[in-house]
Amino acid sequence: MTLKLYNTLTRRKEEFAPLVKGQVGMYVCGPTVYGHSHVGHAKSYVSFDLILRYLRYAGCKVLYVQNITDVGHLTDDADEGEDKIEQRSKIDRIHPMQIAETYTRSYFEDMDAMNVVRPDISPRATGHIIEQIELIKRLIEKGFAYAVNGSVYFEVSRDKDYGKLSGRRTEELEAGTRVAPNPEKRHQNDFALWKRAGAGHLMQWPSPWGLGFPGWHVECSAMSMKYLGETFDIHGGGLDNQFPHHESEIAQSECATGKPFVKYWVHNNLVTVGNRKMGKSLGNVIMLKDAFKNYSPLVIRFFILQSHYRSTLDFTTGALDGAAKGWEKLVNTVRNVGTELSKRNGHGDGTQSAPKHEPESLSKSGLAKFKKKFLEAMDDDFNAPQAIAGLFDLSREMNNAMSQGAVSAETLREADRLFSEFGGTILGILPRDGGRAAPGNASLEGELIQLIIDLRTAARDQKLWSLSDKIRDGLAKLGIVLEDKKDGTVWKRAD
Repeated sequence: MTLKLYNTLTRRKEEFAPLVKGQVGMYVCGPTVYGHSHVGHAKSYVSFDLILRYLRYAGCKVLYVQNITDVGHLTDDADEGEDKIEQRSKIDRIHPMQIAETYTRSYFEDMDAMNVVRPDISPRATGHIIEQIELIKRLIEKGFAYAVNGSVYFEVSRDKDYGKLSGRRTEELEAGTRVAPNPEKRHQNDFALWKRAGAGHLMQWPSPWGLGFPGWHVECSAMSMKYLGETFDIHGGGLDNQFPHHESEIAQSECATGKPFVKYWVHNNLVTVGNRKMGKSLGNVIMLKDAFKNYSPLVIRFFILQSHYRSTLDFTTGALDGAAKGWEKLVNTVRNVGTELSKRNGHGDGTQSAPKHEPESLSKSGLAKFKKKFLEAMDDDFNAPQAIAGLFDLSREMNNAMSQGAVSAETLREADRLFSEFGGTILGILPRDGGRAAPGNASLEGELIQLIIDLRTAARDQKLWSLSDKIRDGLAKLGIVLEDKKDGTVWKRAD
C-alpha cells in the first residue's frame, strides 16, 4: 500500500511523493518558549514525531527542522499586544533571553521523556534576524510590502491567492476584524513583517527601517527556506496555526520567491478539557511536568497516539488511567515474550520447531497478516489508533499461546522483533529496553525485580514457604504481581 496523507491545502488525502525521491524536507512550527510545555504541545510534537519515525522506517532520508520562537510572538497571536517572552521576563524580572533559554531546556526535557526524537536542526528566531530582514527587503522590492514609521507590513490585497490554505477570503477578514484599527496599515488585515521597537523594549535589532524586531510569521518562512529550500515537502503544526500564521507564511514566501512554498501541509488537531481547547490564556492547561508526577511520560505518549493526529483529544484522568492500564498490559506482554525467549535460548532449544497446537494466527503467514494490518494503518494517513489496535491483537494472541505453552522459539523471536519494530521504532511507546529485562540492556527496576524473583525461587526450592509467600505479598503491595508457571515465574504490574 502506498503512503497517503491528508493535505490541508487540497483538503484531501494524497499519495505521498517527495520532491526528490527518497528524501524529505519537513518543517514543524516549534514552541514559543515563555513557559513550560503542556499536554497540548505534546499532542503536536508526538504526532509529528510519529510521522518522522514512519517516514524514516519507510526508507526516507528526512531532514527535520523545528524552530524555537524566542522573539516576535505577540500576546494576541497577530500584530498587537506585547511580546510573550518579554512579558514573562517582566513578571519574573529577568532578561528575556534567560526566559527563552530556561523554557527551551524545559521543552527538550519533556520531549526527551516522551521519547520524541530531537529535530535535526532547531533554529532560533533570534539567530536568523539577517535572513528575515533580507526576506522583507525582497517583498518590499517586489511591491508586496510597505514600510511606515519604522514598521513593515505585508499588503494582503496584493496576493490574489491569500486565503487558499484556510479558505478565508480577504473580504471576510475585513468584516471580521475586532481589534481597533491600526492607522499605519493600508488595510486592517495586512500583517507585520517588522515591528518598530517601543521605548524600553529589550529585544530589538537594527534594520533598514530602524530599531525593531521581526513579526512572528516571517520567522518561520526565513528559517524553513534557509534549511530546506524555497520549496519543500512537509510543513506541519497545530490546527490553531493554520490561520493566520501558516496562511501568512505561504503568502510572504511565495510572493518573495514566485515558487510554491510547501507541497504538503499537515495539521494536528487540538487537546480539549471538557470540550474546550486547552490553552494558557484559558487557564485550563495541564503542564507535562505535572502530568509526569502521576503518569509515565510514555503513558502520556500512548494516550496521545490512541487518537488520530487529526482528531481532537479530550483530556480526562479517567482516559489517562485507562491508557496507563492498556500500556502496562502491552509492556507486560513484551517483557514476557523476551523472558520466555531468553529461557529458550538459555536451554539451547532456540531452534525448536512449532508445537503441535500453536495457533494458525501465529504461523509465519499469520504473523505476516499482523504486520500487513499495522503497515496498512500507518500508510493510511498515519492512523496510529488502528496500528495500536493491531499491536494489541498480536499481544492477545501471544498471551493466549504462551499461557498454554503453545508457542515456538521461532514465533517468539518474530513476535519480539515485531513488538520492537512497531511498538518501539515506529510508535515509540515502549521503554528503551523494550520492556524486557535483557542482560546489558535492562532497566535497574527490572533487574532488581528479577533478582527478588530468583531469591524467592531459591526459597521455594528449599521449601521455605513462609518466606516465599512474604516476598510475593511484599511485591504485591508494591504493585508487582507474580505468576508461577510450570516453566518459571513471570511478573507484571497490577492493573
